[in-house]
Amino acid sequence: MTQPPSPSLLRAVSRWSIVALALNDVIGSGVYLSNPKEAAELLGPASVWAILAAGIAVLLLVLCFAEAGSLFDTPGSGYVYTRAAFGDFVGFEVGWMTWVARITSVAGLSVGFARVVGFLWEGARGGFGRSLMIVLPVVLLTWINIRGIRSGARTAVVLTWGKILPLVLLVSVGMFFVEWPRLFPVPIPPADRLGAAALVVLFAYAGFENTAAPAGEFQNPKRDVPFALVTQILIVTAIYTSVQLVAIGLIPNLGVSDTPLADAARRIMGPAGGLILTIGAALSVLGTNNSTILAGPRYLYALAQTGRLPRALARVHPRYRTPYVAILTQTAIALPLALSGTFRQLVELSVIARLATYIGTAAAVPVLRRKMPGTERSFRLPGGALIPALALLMCFYFLSQATGKQLLSGALALGVGALIYVSRRGSAVPAEVLTKE
Repeated sequence: MTQPPSPSLLRAVSRWSIVALALNDVIGSGVYLSNPKEAAELLGPASVWAILAAGIAVLLLVLCFAEAGSLFDTPGSGYVYTRAAFGDFVGFEVGWMTWVARITSVAGLSVGFARVVGFLWEGARGGFGRSLMIVLPVVLLTWINIRGIRSGARTAVVLTWGKILPLVLLVSVGMFFVEWPRLFPVPIPPADRLGAAALVVLFAYAGFENTAAPAGEFQNPKRDVPFALVTQILIVTAIYTSVQLVAIGLIPNLGVSDTPLADAARRIMGPAGGLILTIGAALSVLGTNNSTILAGPRYLYALAQTGRLPRALARVHPRYRTPYVAILTQTAIALPLALSGTFRQLVELSVIARLATYIGTAAAVPVLRRKMPGTERSFRLPGGALIPALALLMCFYFLSQATGKQLLSGALALGVGALIYVSRRGSAVPAEVLTKE
């Protein structure tokens, strides 16, 4: 008796929903709480132009992901690209590191949501109320994403509007109240702060690398992933630059404000403005966490398909057509980390984990051109290897600015990944088998 075929992922996500997912992954709590403050503290008025320059620089990386994404319609993003270019081991390490960063992200965002709610409800600042505000949203978002990729994507669209509209309101009104002498002339920031500032502004744009993680559930990923990536970087750069400009122009001591955008909104719109921006911050955290809970398990799913992780993680729900075991596993690991606070020890990994993905994908683009010359693609970078080379140089510069603790944490995580890879050697599925599937 033959067994019925196992269910496959459902291709249901449209182009603009992918854009919403991309925006959700990038615009999180940082733009509302930490990024304007930290950038202003390090660079002062020059932070406006640093954020604009960072957006242009990150565009180089985004373009590399766009070309690589135009070649594949399977889940995994940078893991898939580096595996195809450099083989199983390099691909596994990139996929492993990217998923570790997703776990840290879920835990950190969950704690961040409780912090934001604490500005509205004092009970969320500690004890049972804080635990409730950490657990409840994650459980709800997990349930939504198990129920289907459509429900996860629709939630992303709603939360994207919820996080962007307050920012647009602040910029639209705030531009009329900016005190321009605070911005000009632009002072030259201290040289010893540039390295730290570089990491702050770069990782304000981080998250775009997860856009193609659920590519196996996109209607037309080879066409729509490049479109979504380029669209989101243009929108995010415009938002971040204008928000920083307004915040600097409204708040005298922006570098010491715990709620910089809410403070700016109160100055020009009264208490209602502060409330709107605080609610926007809460929705922003929820939106990013939703996209993380959606994207992260797709790395587990892709790694499990190769046999390098237990194959149970590649199981697809027979009704909802989602990788439900991977989704539940990620939540089961992230919640205890969030409640215990031990995720903070993993935060050091996020810098190296993201750079591993960026370096791997930028390096993969010219290799994939040689390996897959006849593969149809909807997006190809001009200038030969120039853009990937510039993207790699930028990544190595940021890597040189990482702290010793970050580098050590990254090396340890890579070592753990290598041990897992070797230990699962007998369960691995050859690449050609996966290609045929």
